[in-house]
Amino acid sequence: MNPPLSWWQRLTRAGSSLAMTQTLTYYAAFIALGLTTASLGPTLLGLQAQTGSTLGEISFLFTARAFGYLIGSFIGGRLYDRLPGHRTMAVAILATALLMAAVPTLALLWVLTAVLLVLGLVEGVIDVGGNTLIVWVHRERVAPYMNGLHLFFAIGAFLSPLLIAWAILLTGNFGWGYWLLALLLLPVAFRLLPLPNPLPIVSRAEHASVRPNYFLLLLFVLMFVAISGAEASFGGWIFTYGVKTNLLTAEAASVLNSAFWGAFLLGRALSIPLASRVRPRVIVIADLLVALAAIALMILFPFAPWALWLGTILFGLGVASAFPTVITFAGRHMIITGAVTGWFFVGASIGGMTLPWVIGQLFERVSPEAVFWVIGGALVLAFGVFATILLYLKRQARV
Repeated sequence: MNPPLSWWQRLTRAGSSLAMTQTLTYYAAFIALGLTTASLGPTLLGLQAQTGSTLGEISFLFTARAFGYLIGSFIGGRLYDRLPGHRTMAVAILATALLMAAVPTLALLWVLTAVLLVLGLVEGVIDVGGNTLIVWVHRERVAPYMNGLHLFFAIGAFLSPLLIAWAILLTGNFGWGYWLLALLLLPVAFRLLPLPNPLPIVSRAEHASVRPNYFLLLLFVLMFVAISGAEASFGGWIFTYGVKTNLLTAEAASVLNSAFWGAFLLGRALSIPLASRVRPRVIVIADLLVALAAIALMILFPFAPWALWLGTILFGLGVASAFPTVITFAGRHMIITGAVTGWFFVGASIGGMTLPWVIGQLFERVSPEAVFWVIGGALVLAFGVFATILLYLKRQARV
């Protein structure tokens, strides 16, 4: 009997060298996406000083970026159903590089907010594209490749605060961190342009006749609101929480931010072999339980640095694979078109837009611990919605 193939062996035998090249290029694109997505949290105080704004005012950048992401997700899903996917993603990555380069040059808050909105839009187009195109390449065998895609996002998100901290150390200016990240995006865009596109699961001619189960789609959208909102809130606010509560210095808070993304990366790496051996529903439930336990630890011991470090690492491990695993689970119960994926990311952008903004309004007015109460509430919502999905699918199977 032949031994089971590893994830990497399955990738290199994915049907053709083209499928391998496509997959690795999407992985590179998601490293780039992780680099840009995780850049706002560790530079938030620098941008506050750059614009002369309050913490409550600068937190609106999260909302603007997420609102742009919502628009990009909605538009992007339809673009990939109608236009060549690789060209669409390449243009979005080039636009991201230009916008990232502009961020540290803007002293007016309203101009910076507008740029972050457009940046969120093109990031949404990239995110929807990667998640849609990799399903079209691997179809029913997509689970480990989907988790791999999100692993490489985590690699980029882990490296982002480290590269920014390194740039600040060398130059004393966080702007060089943005310019470095912008430069790193360019090779990915130019690699995508000549690459052949995968065939859609549903042809463009058939697309108009495909209708999803709208109630089930709504439930999955709510899941993405809660999971993405919790993930974005933690990654965006943990640095500021550590500094403003005087639990950590700015340097230590930067390391804490990287520790979160490092644990996030490790969680996604561990999820790749699990995805081919464990049912998605089991992984999602375990993810939510670990993340909730981490939040409870930080609420119970709010003045203990050890609890902040341990809770951050546990939360990163717990929340890491929830997002891609829910996408995989959804793909087993509905046809994944660009439009359906777009709605998933509309939900993600709503969560990423509202929850960090709510935290920003409560942080100074109520307590910095609002970070953990808001995130904990989102995780409880995710648990309730997922239980509803499982119950609905069970009842549908009986019909």
